[in-house]
Amino acid sequence: MSENQEKQRRRAPAMAVEERREMIVRTALPLIAENGAAVTTAQIARAAGIGEGTVFRAFADKDELMAACVAAALDPEPVLAQIADVSLDQPLTARLVEAAEALRAHLARIGRVVDAIGAAGRRAPAREGEGRPPVDRRAAHDRAHTALAELFAPEAESLRVPPVQAAAVFHMLLLTEARSEDAGIASIDVEQLVEVLLHGVLGGEGSGS
Repeated sequence: MSENQEKQRRRAPAMAVEERREMIVRTALPLIAENGAAVTTAQIARAAGIGEGTVFRAFADKDELMAACVAAALDPEPVLAQIADVSLDQPLTARLVEAAEALRAHLARIGRVVDAIGAAGRRAPAREGEGRPPVDRRAAHDRAHTALAELFAPEAESLRVPPVQAAAVFHMLLLTEARSEDAGIASIDVEQLVEVLLHGVLGGEGSGS
């Protein structure tokens, strides 16, 4: 085998531009969470196993890469897919705990990336055309409520409110709890949060799920 053939064999398979961008963003997110905007494109390239020039063939500049990373952290699609995959064969409590853990991880990821960039004194732009388009938060909330309502639906006849209202309350609890933690208030255990949602804060025997 010639030297040129050996080099071609070792070369990574070609990726479409969007695939390359997504791979770079996936690699960059944990580095940004750790280092903020101080992370360099050289660090990202090394972690991705590519040359730094490849980063700049996928993104016009570092600002565009940062914007794509913020948009990816805000993207609700992965967590909505996780919620949709929760098995309805489980008891309601188990369903809600699984969904709560997925949502908590999503919110924590957003917080780490946004806070890390902010702590570095730099704001990643999020204009349309720089990375992905901005997320419609109202639409994202509505879709989250719809996905969560599916988890309550099998017990619809036992609920005091329609499943979509129960889902909205559940989502609000999780969002409020995340903000409370940011403010220095101790985080509540996921199982306890679900118990409070289903059975209230009064002592005594709670109804089964």
